Amino acid sequence: MRRLAGLIVVPLLLLSTAACGDEKGSESTSSKSGLPAVTAGEKFGEKPTLDKGEGNPPKKLTVDVLKKGDGATVKSGDAVQVNYLGQSWDSVKPFDNSFDRKQPFDLTLGAGMVIKGWDQGLEGQKVGSRVELGIPPELGYGSQGQGDIKPNATLVFVVDILKSTQVPKSAKGTEVPQNDAALPKVGTNTDGKEPEVTIPKADPPKKLVSNYVLEGTGEPVKATDTVVLNYTAYIWNDRKQFDSTYKTGRTATFPLPQLTLKGLKAGVVDKKVGSRVLLVLPPDQAFGDQEQQGIPKNSTLVFAVDILAKV
Repeated sequence: MRRLAGLIVVPLLLLSTAACGDEKGSESTSSKSGLPAVTAGEKFGEKPTLDKGEGNPPKKLTVDVLKKGDGATVKSGDAVQVNYLGQSWDSVKPFDNSFDRKQPFDLTLGAGMVIKGWDQGLEGQKVGSRVELGIPPELGYGSQGQGDIKPNATLVFVVDILKSTQVPKSAKGTEVPQNDAALPKVGTNTDGKEPEVTIPKADPPKKLVSNYVLEGTGEPVKATDTVVLNYTAYIWNDRKQFDSTYKTGRTATFPLPQLTLKGLKAGVVDKKVGSRVLLVLPPDQAFGDQEQQGIPKNSTLVFAVDILAKV
């Protein structure tokens, strides 16, 4: 089963090798748990500067709450928005941070979008908190490393938790009649299981189709939003499924400004959160004349999309 995320979203720099480093500061605030001290930018929302780790790094995940927020408790499955800075234990040079980009990072906690140390370390924290994470290699990049991150590196992050949104299991709303025999039919179950999609034996439409199957009551999606989706996706011609978040048990979180699959972005914009939508993407709204991981060139794609939340 192919996953679309790597094909249709411009990658962010989270946990990548982009160096955004500052040198060591002077004043320092000691960590309660032996993690590197924050030497500048101590307040929530400020870009922090971290000292180099001293002595042996922690062998287990270590979480230090530098500032406790008073918002909702973050749970696995929530759509979470954060700012962060990360560096290796034995370095004073960050390998990545969102503060310089002035663009918070959105993720679904527990969905495998980030390293395990994040999924485990952020769960149970409160919105408005600043936490420092000491992540041993087995919960980071292990013996392989990643770019400039050395094999078996212990990682240190300062994370500001900005938002957390509970994600429902399914779209729920008013059923909208599916009367066009020339279009696919999508199941209307709301139990969180994958809806059935039936594609007719007919020529596909030439223009983008974006129709409600279940019309929710949430706010309309804007082109600047980050959305949390469940979807199943098919190739029209052979009616084969090529991707499904239901099969993996993990929702997909897409920042729409970075979504490169035009028809998927256009199809969810202006639709209400909580809805299920049928999308039919003609080739010019999909991958065009380029084959993508076994999806033939000039393919028309069919999606059944649950718009579960926006961040």
